[in-house]
Amino acid sequence: MKRPKKRKLKLLKIEKLLYATAGLCMIGIVLLRVFFGANIGNLKLEIEKLNLELTNQNKKNESLVMKVNELTSFDNVKDVVKDLGLAYNKDNIIIVDD
Repeated sequence: MKRPKKRKLKLLKIEKLLYATAGLCMIGIVLLRVFFGANIGNLKLEIEKLNLELTNQNKKNESLVMKVNELTSFDNVKDVVKDLGLAYNKDNIIIVDD
């Protein structure tokens, strides 16, 4: 029995070029995914930091609004007027609606 000869598969230059280009494209795609994935992760982290800062600022604003409302309450104004020695005259009070 004779063994059949193994034939070597010869690749043409253009085929070699196509395989090399495809390999480089695959490596490039993997590198781009890693790079853009890291960028997206950094952006998400920055967004979370800004959201936290925004939440903290909103809490401070609410606290300050409550303090302003407390300081401008009628009872507080009445006490300040009494401390300054001024007289309370309800005929001179004008109520302004928003």
